Amino acid sequence: MKKEIKTIDKTKGIVRITTVDERWYARPGKDPETGLPVIDYFPSSTWIAGCYPKGIGFWKWLAEKGWDEAQAIKESRGTSGSKTHQAIDYLEENGKLPIDMAFEDEPLAIEELEAIMGFVRWWDENKPETLAGEMTVFGDGYAGTLDRIYRIGGQIWIVDFKTSQYIWTSMKIQISSYSHADVDIKSLGITQEEWDNRKLAVLQVGYRMNKRRFKFTEIEDRFDLFKISKVIWETENPQAKVQEKDFPLIIKLQKEKDNG
Repeated sequence: MKKEIKTIDKTKGIVRITTVDERWYARPGKDPETGLPVIDYFPSSTWIAGCYPKGIGFWKWLAEKGWDEAQAIKESRGTSGSKTHQAIDYLEENGKLPIDMAFEDEPLAIEELEAIMGFVRWWDENKPETLAGEMTVFGDGYAGTLDRIYRIGGQIWIVDFKTSQYIWTSMKIQISSYSHADVDIKSLGITQEEWDNRKLAVLQVGYRMNKRRFKFTEIEDRFDLFKISKVIWETENPQAKVQEKDFPLIIKLQKEKDNG
């Protein structure tokens, strides 16, 4: 994966920086001693959650595929998941989606269309009220982008979309981190009582183990495991920081003056 710098919220100056094995969120801040403006960087929930120890299933899969093939599969699935997410965002915002529409400069593949149809079936069955989508949230030393906050039948849900066939522990602790980040519930029209009773869920779209092609699973809040992952992340990345480089506003060549 090439390095990607994406503006998440232009008004608030929030930027997401993604490299091969890192992801940061940056936002304007102030130096606590001088009061001068600075840029604060936060590691992503996904990066931190990825530090949680993998189960035996992962290591068996890795041994079977080998490192190179596993990385290729991971990158391919990441691209497919990104396309599916973008298509669902477009569908939810516009109410319809042409099947020949391109995302990531590619048309939607069959499995991605099946995943989107799974989302449509789930949506039609549950009639969710969308309160927030693709919302970047900041917690204590981390940040992330939650997929949705829905109100379904009077219940508040934080929902994470997944195109995988299994729900791993890292996914559970990732969504748990969103639940404990700072969310301006008043601006979303959520009462404190509703928020105190919020639930977490993973919506698997393109799920192949049933005919509906989706599975909605309530997730136990495991923020305790996220905090353990954060300790592991800090241990493994004791001096982690975004690599910064300074460039002049105008790049010039120094040429000899013409004396003729």
